[in-house]
Amino acid sequence: MLVLVALPLAVCATADDSAQGAQAYPGERLGVVAFPVSCSPAVRASFSRGVALLHDFWYEEARPQFDRILKVDPNCAMAHWGIAMSIFHEIWERPDDAAMKDGWQHLQTAQAHQPKSAREREYIAALASFYRPGTRDYMVRIGSYSAAMATLAAHYPHDIDAATFYALSLLADEAPGDTSLTQEHKALAILNPLFEKYPDHPGVVHYIIHACDTPSLAQDGLTAAQRYGQIAPSGPHAVHMPGHIFSRLGMWREDIDSQVGSVAASEAAGTHHENGDMDQFHSDDFLLYAYLQTAQDARAKATIDASAVALKRFETMPGMGDNYMTGMFPYYRTKLPVVYALEMRDWSAAAALEPSSGANSETKTLTYWARNIGAGHLHQAQAAKDDLEKYDALIEELKKGHFAYYAESIGVQVQRGEMLGWIAFAAGDGEGALKRLRESADLQDKIGQGEVDIPAREMLADMLLELGQPREALTEYQSSLKMSPNRFNGLFNAGRAAEAAGDKAQAQAYYSALLKSTDNGSESSRPEFAHMKSFLATALAAN
Repeated sequence: MLVLVALPLAVCATADDSAQGAQAYPGERLGVVAFPVSCSPAVRASFSRGVALLHDFWYEEARPQFDRILKVDPNCAMAHWGIAMSIFHEIWERPDDAAMKDGWQHLQTAQAHQPKSAREREYIAALASFYRPGTRDYMVRIGSYSAAMATLAAHYPHDIDAATFYALSLLADEAPGDTSLTQEHKALAILNPLFEKYPDHPGVVHYIIHACDTPSLAQDGLTAAQRYGQIAPSGPHAVHMPGHIFSRLGMWREDIDSQVGSVAASEAAGTHHENGDMDQFHSDDFLLYAYLQTAQDARAKATIDASAVALKRFETMPGMGDNYMTGMFPYYRTKLPVVYALEMRDWSAAAALEPSSGANSETKTLTYWARNIGAGHLHQAQAAKDDLEKYDALIEELKKGHFAYYAESIGVQVQRGEMLGWIAFAAGDGEGALKRLRESADLQDKIGQGEVDIPAREMLADMLLELGQPREALTEYQSSLKMSPNRFNGLFNAGRAAEAAGDKAQAQAYYSALLKSTDNGSESSRPEFAHMKSFLATALAAN
């Protein structure tokens, strides 16, 4: 029976270890991991750091860490496992052919070095079940890996990392279109008891957040979210991750603090010659959204501008053309202006958006989705139709390539239904428009709205309000705010709907809540604030 002794990484990374290539600096904190290996004693602390980096999804730094271990101990079979794990981004990316070949070669090398323990052989064999060449479907590969990790975790019940990696594999092994949350509940059944015993383990805390990253489970992930940034403040992604829960719960101030801290961690990583800088763009995405919900409009615009400057700087860095993150540059260059235009309800700006240079087909769909919504609000039916045609053409392109799975996702179904709804709205077909939006809202409720997204049910409520049905709109706004609390437009337009329906008390409650969450509009010139303050002043005078 394997018994683990957990040591803080700041202690594991000794001066001697650093001299041998760990590159852990004094005060670094990535969470508490102790991963026993049969490699040279000189690299064991370094190996625990590498596993912590894997748990923190700091893959760009994990691979160099395992490369350094191999320079010290070329016979360390598990270092090759670590490299293969560093290119295995199982819950957010499907590896391409080059990555599959790279991972398989390292696992073959690991097996050739004949790992000294049965436990290590099981780790390598489990990952090999995913990478092994053949024609198997991706989900079959993930299923094989998850089953192997289940066996490994059962064989070594005191191996915290085996249990946490198994829980992560359960999240990856969720069939497209599965809205049951069965896998999330299975993962939480493993992780929650571990969290009580090992609250400083980065994998335990991190994967709880991912398992709860859906509206109906977000509250269950709050304690882990509040913990993660504390135990791993050196990891940019670790500091960012609590925002996944904070944003779902409408905890905008906490979300902002998390993302600002993540950007600072990215900058600090750069000073230590670590590969953490590009995590800042994911944080910028969340930061922009939170600033917009709290009506910190100048800060929101500044986030877009600062991100654009940083993106340009990274694109010109030597060797960046070979970095897997380069595909994200046009994505964030596209995403941030889309979010800004739609959240500010600047329909003309949304309708005029153009695809970013170098954007792939998946990213371009985001532009045409936003354009369609803008054109729909402006009653430009033909423009909205044209945007849908371009969207559909891009989806057909995706079906022929590596991202075919995205083209068939529920998210695409939701977006396309929204677009059909706005086309009908622009053409004057109110009944057809509401039918399409309601279908999208019902479908999105099953899978959960994205953390940085506009709820389809809020769109449905907007449409009802536009069509002169304020009572029905208020009902939908109320439902939307339960799933996506404290959204600026949700609260304001719920107030408008209540006001139009003659329910002054409800209107007063929504306006007051919004003013509270936005510091009374102290950093915004949006006309919504003049309306709310006038309404509340009149209500106060009447009382």
